[in-house]
Amino acid sequence: MKEQETSVKILFRFFSTILNEWTVENLWATTINAEEGLYKLDNIPFYASVSCGDIVLAEFDETENKLTYRETIIHSGNSTIQVILNDKSFVVNDVREFFTSLGCESEKFNDDYFVMEIPAAADYTPIREKLIELEENNIITYAEPNLSKNHWY
Repeated sequence: MKEQETSVKILFRFFSTILNEWTVENLWATTINAEEGLYKLDNIPFYASVSCGDIVLAEFDETENKLTYRETIIHSGNSTIQVILNDKSFVVNDVREFFTSLGCESEKFNDDYFVMEIPAAADYTPIREKLIELEENNIITYAEPNLSKNHWY
């Protein structure tokens, strides 16, 4: 009998250099092996320095009273990019749609901020060139909090 996949939320507590404060973020994950504490992340993080598809170790924390991130065990090869929209004459969803056309899924936090995932197999060069162009024109500011070795330049 095949073990049924279960979705869980994992608490990430870390210091955010973007927010300049201690931050909590909850991410969805699929249970790989609960006894060993192994979980596969299912969504793009807004602030945590991990990526969708990463296999992480998480344990139940008595203080937090939640399943809590301990470390990344296997990197998926995906990268996470954070994007802040500076130029309000641009619509955040239009910027997101452009990157979707390059194969990057994204999650919108609000009208000024979104995160996107660069798939492990994607060529980061054209994506990065567009990010640089938009930043040089002060349309966006971006950060690469979890850049996979696949996307190093």
